[in-house]
Amino acid sequence: MMRTLVIAGLALAASAGVALAGPMSNPPTERTICIDVGGQSLPAVCKVPSSRLDKREDFCLCHQGIKVTAPVCGPGERAPSENIAYEKARKAAAGDGSLIGDLYEGRPMCVAPRDPLSGS
Repeated sequence: MMRTLVIAGLALAASAGVALAGPMSNPPTERTICIDVGGQSLPAVCKVPSSRLDKREDFCLCHQGIKVTAPVCGPGERAPSENIAYEKARKAAAGDGSLIGDLYEGRPMCVAPRDPLSGS
């Protein structure tokens, strides 16, 4: 009897842990980037899984600039080229802390997905 209760309790705890974890998007649909006061992109320091297959970022910090959430470019989509006009537009769009839904010249202000092999 005691053994049955212990097994049932462990099963319940395991199913609760799975439910709390929620869906994980792999590959992710957004990334964290850092932007300085002029709109230029700065490197973000991110804690990532050790797997080369998992492209998620657990959390990221910006040692300089502001932390901004940006959408990841989809298949066949490229990030806008870095130039002064784009940097000014990105700075203005990032005022709310996100580039999700923002457009530049009719294209999303997306970023390339993280490449686990290169570390970026």
